[in-house]
Amino acid sequence: MPQYKAPLRDIQFVMNELLDSATHYSKLPGAEDATPDMVDAIIQEGAKFCEQVLSPLNAVGDREGCTWSEDGVKTPTGFREAYKQYIEGGWPSMTADPELGGQGLPGSLAIVMSEMVGTSNWAFGMYPGLSHGCINSIEAHGSEEQKKTFLPKMTSGEWTGTMCLTEAHCGSDLGTLRTKAEPQSDGSYALTGTKIFISAGEHDMSDNIIHLVLARTPDAPKGTKGISLFVVPKFLPDADGNPGERNPVTCGSIEHKMGIHGNATCVMNFDGAKGYLVGPENKGLNCMFTFMNIARIGTSIQGLGAAELGFQGSLDYARDRLAMRSLSGAKAPEKAADPIIVHPDVRRMLLTQKAIAEGGRALVYFAAQQADIAAKSESADERKEADELLGFLTPISKAFITELGNEASNLGMQVFGGHGYITEWGMDQNVRDARIGTIYEGTTGIQALDLLGRKVLMTQGEALKRFTKRVHVFCKEQAGNDKLKQFVEPLAAFNKEWGDLTMKIGMSAMKNREEVGAAAYDYLMYSGYGVTAYLWATMAEVAQRKLDEGTSEPEFYQAKIQTARFYFQRLLPRARAHADAMTAGADSLMEMEDAHFMF
Repeated sequence: MPQYKAPLRDIQFVMNELLDSATHYSKLPGAEDATPDMVDAIIQEGAKFCEQVLSPLNAVGDREGCTWSEDGVKTPTGFREAYKQYIEGGWPSMTADPELGGQGLPGSLAIVMSEMVGTSNWAFGMYPGLSHGCINSIEAHGSEEQKKTFLPKMTSGEWTGTMCLTEAHCGSDLGTLRTKAEPQSDGSYALTGTKIFISAGEHDMSDNIIHLVLARTPDAPKGTKGISLFVVPKFLPDADGNPGERNPVTCGSIEHKMGIHGNATCVMNFDGAKGYLVGPENKGLNCMFTFMNIARIGTSIQGLGAAELGFQGSLDYARDRLAMRSLSGAKAPEKAADPIIVHPDVRRMLLTQKAIAEGGRALVYFAAQQADIAAKSESADERKEADELLGFLTPISKAFITELGNEASNLGMQVFGGHGYITEWGMDQNVRDARIGTIYEGTTGIQALDLLGRKVLMTQGEALKRFTKRVHVFCKEQAGNDKLKQFVEPLAAFNKEWGDLTMKIGMSAMKNREEVGAAAYDYLMYSGYGVTAYLWATMAEVAQRKLDEGTSEPEFYQAKIQTARFYFQRLLPRARAHADAMTAGADSLMEMEDAHFMF
């Protein structure tokens, strides 16, 4: 596995030069401590921890995996000690409420740390990562007693959290879940049922594990309208708030997975386990959605991380590996052959990974800023606008970046040729770890239906217009900039077509609702290429401005413009195929009888 090196210069570029985080934080109530010097210090320290502690454990986690026994689950060598350092560094409490022992820093800053943790060791990062969403759900919907009981120790990282949704017979279709919650005389509930695919459901890294569980009360309506949310601790807190009596919630087994072996994916059995209702009865999905949105943004980081790690590993290899001569003449005549980085096809793979990683970083950080505004802005109008924009971007961020991150991880492996298939280089681990990203927290298909069906068509296109208006304003402002013409003109044309295609699909859907499902995947991918094109155009504008003003880093900014050019000429054209596919109609998908699917 490549030794991870935090891409600090690019992180600084996106935060400081593209998104102007200093101004952004200065406008957020409670973010006064997020000064440029403080932010830089936090990122620098986070990078050291990820490079020196977590990255060396990445291959260890893959090789050893987690071990199940009746006494619990043991994490790989070094994980428990690394988590102790993670807590001592104050990393779990970065964004939490100061009244709960947190530091009150903006959520977008935690996203930067999540990227570095996840890229250096995704399996490790899932343990504390799931806790953040659990904390947010309890904070938003829990009672004051629940907040007082659970949040301080979860904020410190002493206790971790999970979300328990999936059951063996239902995945994304939660309306059919069967776990029962029987009310008890003391106001609690007894939960009985089995959940599967529960990441970090059992481990030896924290003193307690707090599960958020979806279940049905006895008289609940059928379907999703009858789902409630419960908090179920592994150990019931005693009078002093410390882990006390063991609750009858246990890990029956851990899954044998394709990748992410260092994180325990558990089958969790609830045998009359004591739980407490969170929020109103039968409103569990509404409450859990707080968790799910955070989880989906977090999962998009996995695609970004897979692209970054694959790029770092394959770039080093391409510079060292000698094979053949350049078609235009020897580039290293003193050597037996040229480094493979001189060959066009290798450069295609490297630039694709670079464009995906850096474009994905810009998208994730931009979405995270919208989450900051939606949560903390003093303006109700700003909160509403940011929340709606975030809702539009979330399915794109989750699905598009993980799809392309999966592609990038395979390209990273491909650069190595036969050596990429050999375990000792570690590129196979990146491929295996990345593959789940397009599946969990809502598959690409589910995200696509959410984007086209709920976010776009159900709002009569208003969610899309909120974003395309930004693109229009940018293109209009830069229309006279000859140096950006190569980006602005195709972006403006794309932006207009985006609206036209949406209207066409909407008209077809009015006649046949299957048209939404038929178009959804291609619509999401098309939208992802468009959103990323806008971000690459804005990055090119910043880079060109820096070059025009004079800079001591011309190579960095030139590389930005060159990568933007590669994206527009080599990756954005893929959207044309998605446009043709999404407007082809549902007939070719739906006309075949089920019985005719034969082999």
